Parts: sequence; structure tokens; C-alpha cells
Amino acid sequence: MSTLNEQLISTEAHRSIFENEVRKLPLPVCKAFGSAEKPTLVSFVNTDKVLGTKDAATVAAAFPNTVKASANTVLKAGAATAAVTGKRVAVLFSGGPAAGGHNVLCGIKRMLGAGNTVFGVRGGPKGLLEGKLFEVTEADVQKILNTGGFDFLGSDRTKIKTPEQFEQVKKTCIDHKLDAIVIVGGDDSNTNAAILAEYLYTGIKADGSGVQVIGAPKTIDGDLQIRGLLPISFGFDTATRIYAEMVGNILQDTASSLKYWHFIKLMGRSASHVTIEVALQTKPAFTLISEEIAEKKLSLAAIVDQIAKTVIARYRNKSLKHGVVLVPEGVIEFIPEMNALIAELNDALAHHADAFAKLPEADRAAFIQSKLSADNARLLASLPGYVVKMLLAERDSHGNLQVSLIPTELLLIDMTRARIKELDAEVPFNTQNHFLGYEGRCGAPTLFDAAYTFNLGLTAGALILAGKTGYMASINGLTTGGEPLAIPLPGLLNVERRHGKDEYVIEKALVKTDSPAMQYFISRRDVWAADDLFASPGPRQLWGPAARQIPISVALNDAAATLEFKIG
Repeated sequence: MSTLNEQLISTEAHRSIFENEVRKLPLPVCKAFGSAEKPTLVSFVNTDKVLGTKDAATVAAAFPNTVKASANTVLKAGAATAAVTGKRVAVLFSGGPAAGGHNVLCGIKRMLGAGNTVFGVRGGPKGLLEGKLFEVTEADVQKILNTGGFDFLGSDRTKIKTPEQFEQVKKTCIDHKLDAIVIVGGDDSNTNAAILAEYLYTGIKADGSGVQVIGAPKTIDGDLQIRGLLPISFGFDTATRIYAEMVGNILQDTASSLKYWHFIKLMGRSASHVTIEVALQTKPAFTLISEEIAEKKLSLAAIVDQIAKTVIARYRNKSLKHGVVLVPEGVIEFIPEMNALIAELNDALAHHADAFAKLPEADRAAFIQSKLSADNARLLASLPGYVVKMLLAERDSHGNLQVSLIPTELLLIDMTRARIKELDAEVPFNTQNHFLGYEGRCGAPTLFDAAYTFNLGLTAGALILAGKTGYMASINGLTTGGEPLAIPLPGLLNVERRHGKDEYVIEKALVKTDSPAMQYFISRRDVWAADDLFASPGPRQLWGPAARQIPISVALNDAAATLEFKIG
């Protein structure tokens, strides 16, 4: 019999009791694919759905090959077809990690089978440029199935957009004799997939043919979704379940200790999908939705007034000195006056970068303030130093304000405290603040995300074997058996002005204030604000009563009859 020390050592390197068990979980697959172990290769046929944005004509001119090949028509899985062999396919992860990424790779490997070769790309798009490829084996599939985020391959945020980079990709394709590339990522990464699909369409291989490019939809933010075609991006369910468990725990604590208001900022830069999903699962006292704030043009003072009046009403009506406020990570950019300030700051920082960089940190705020309009200068001067410091911090690689570094939750706490003193000084207001972000990105995937990603991988693999390029894999009909789809990437592209020039982008899907999920939330939030009606969803389950639940917001928006996903 082994000693306890030996037993503990045996759990190292992703071999915990939990990880060993989740690898054994059977994964449901769409009926079209038959089984997870030996999936059926399917053909793809046209649907009656043709995509296109307001910039469709411009896109068609810039993407002549892929637009002509797809006619921007959505495909669905058709009949089984004969096996294809000899394909060499590279798979890379791009952008921020998300739970379930490994299963996309596993699904691709299973669909391609022993007659084709799958390569993993180490380090994301940068690894593709540098030719860091290695062969993925069936043993690797057994090791990583149902586990992790992106740690098997790693990821980065390199954007492939220069002529030199395109030539590097071409060289990698030639050196490794690639037939296809799968890019697993969000809206920017799938935009890159569309551009690469066009660039690699012909003239890469010795016979003059090209290299196929297929995308897979990833982002915990949930802002890559298309109603009726792409219900959600993968990783969203796992992340929101993890956050909801934590928020549920805090809600339970508030009603136990009876003394704190917790302000919780949740990851999700450009959209509030994460926040509304966590709210639907936990029913807190107050939730900010960025898109609603922008639509109603609510000022920072108006938002603070709403929070303060909720705190006062709970205390005066129910003697409640506690509660939870959910705050989307990117809310500050949706508040009209803050949005105007940030836009002018971005411009001022860009135009005076050299002079700004040479100044001592203590002098930088006054310097930039002198370059702003009178209204924005006054607003900047009114903000706490800890907010100003982050507003002036270095922008990210895409030129964006790093909103995750701005302590919006602290700003709201300070302003709410001051407003409560103005309205009703006797109301107690003790606070705690939190930011839930990286905790949710790479947790072990929920059963939904594990099954969803594996089927996305099967779909991507089948598209490669069918000779398709310039598509994003999708699974629709999540509660009715699952239907593999292929969405033409050029049909999603818009033209947007960035960094002084036109660029092609897939627009982020924001929360629609008239969506069923939002309307249900609106119908209940006043009730949740008035009393403790919170719910604790508990930990994510891979087996058990809640294991097969899909995101509540997805179920509402899809008009599903149930929360239970059914694939196969």
C-alpha cells in the first residue's frame, strides 16, 4: 500500500482526484456526429440565411475569394460523407484564455482521426509567426480532455496585420506543409481569421491552392454571439458560474453578518453579459448594466443617487444594513460624461505623449488637465486621485483604456457614502469591495462548456475535411439536440475607424435592453432591491442536479422551454 506522501505526489501535474474523474466524463455530441469516440464526418449544405452588414459591398471588394466561395451563406451539417486523409492542421489559441479551450482541440483531433495530423501552436498567434508547432497525439487528448483553459498551448494577443507578418504565416504554412489553421478566439481573433482566410486562399501550396482558415468562438465576456446562429461564446458559462458562486457566498455572508454592503466588479470590458447573468443567478440588491446607462444617458451622479436611495430604502423599510451591488468592469466608459472625458484624454495623451512621459508623476494630472476642455478639466479635477492615476495610465496594446485597473467600485462607494450623508445621515453604510476577474477564466469547464467546446471542435474539424475556409464553427439548438453550423466570417465584418484608418472588425454583441433576458431582469430588480431574495447557485457541477444547466440569459433570449441543455 502506498504511503500518504506517495498518494499526494500522485495528484501533482493535473492528476487531482477531481481532474482524474472529469477526464472520464462522457461527452454528449450532436446527432449529426454520432459518437464522441468515433465521430461521423459530415458534409455541409446551405441554409437560407445570408449574412451581411452595412459595409457588405466594401467587405466583398476586400475579400473577393472568400465572399465568392461562401456567398456569405450560413451552412449546416448535412449527410455523412466519406473519410478524408492526409490533412495537416494547426490549432492556436488567441487572446485571453477561457475554460473549455482544450476540448476544442480534442474535438478537432477526434474528427480528423488517425488519417490526418493535428499540430498545436505554442504561444498563440506569435507562435504561428515563429513556427512553434508540435504534433498533438491521442495521448495528449486523453490528458487534457475536460480540463483547463489554454495552458496546454498557451496564448497571446498578437494581431497579425502587417505584410511582414502575413509572409511569416505563409512561411510557417509552407515549412510545415499545412492545409488548414484553426484560430480559437474572440471577435478580434475571428476578424483575424477572416483576413487570413482571404490572404491564404490561393498560391500557398505547390499546386497553387491555399490554406484553409476556420474560427471558433471564445470569450468569457459573451460579446461574441448572434441570435439564432451563435447562442454564446464558450467560457462564458464556466466564468459566470464561478462568479455566481462567489457572489452567492457573499450574499449569504451579508445576511449572516448583517453589516456590510459589498460592491463587486465583474469582468466584462465592453458588454454586461457577465453581470446580467450573475444577477439572474443570484438576485442581488442592485446591479448596474452598462448598456442601460448609456441608453438612458445616466450621469455618474444619477447612478450614485440610485444606489444611495436603495441603501436608504432597505434600511428604513426593512432595517437591512447590508446588500450587494454588481458593477460591470467597463461601466465607466458607458457613463456619458466619463466617456467624453476618456475620449478627450486618449486624444490628449496621444498628442502630448513625449512631454507627458518626461514629467514627474505628480505633475502629470495638472499638465493633461490644461489640455482639456473646461467641462472635462473640471470633471477630471473632481475625481479621486486613485481614479485619475488609472485614467492616465498607459493604454493597452489596442490603444484602449485599461478599465480593469480603474477601481470603479471604490469610486462608487465613496460617492454613495457622500450622497447618503446628504440624504439621510443616520443610515449606516459599511462597505467591502471586490473584483472578480481572473478567477473565472480558466476554471475546469462546466459540463455545458465541455460539451459545447468538444462539439465546436468536431464542427471545425468537419469543415476542414469538407474543404471549407473563412467560416466560424457554431452549435445552435442547445436545448433541442444541437445543430452544427458554419458562419461565414466575411458576413460579420464591419468597417470601423481605428488609429486613424479603416479596419475590418466583428462588432461586439452588447446587451440589448429590449432582450428577453434584460426585460426579465428589469421586471424583478425592484423586488430584489426591497428585501433579501438572493439565491446561492452553489459550485459548478459536472455531475448532479445542476450539471446540465445552460446560462439563464441564453435560455431567456433563445425562448427556450427549459434551462437544461440537450445535445445529441
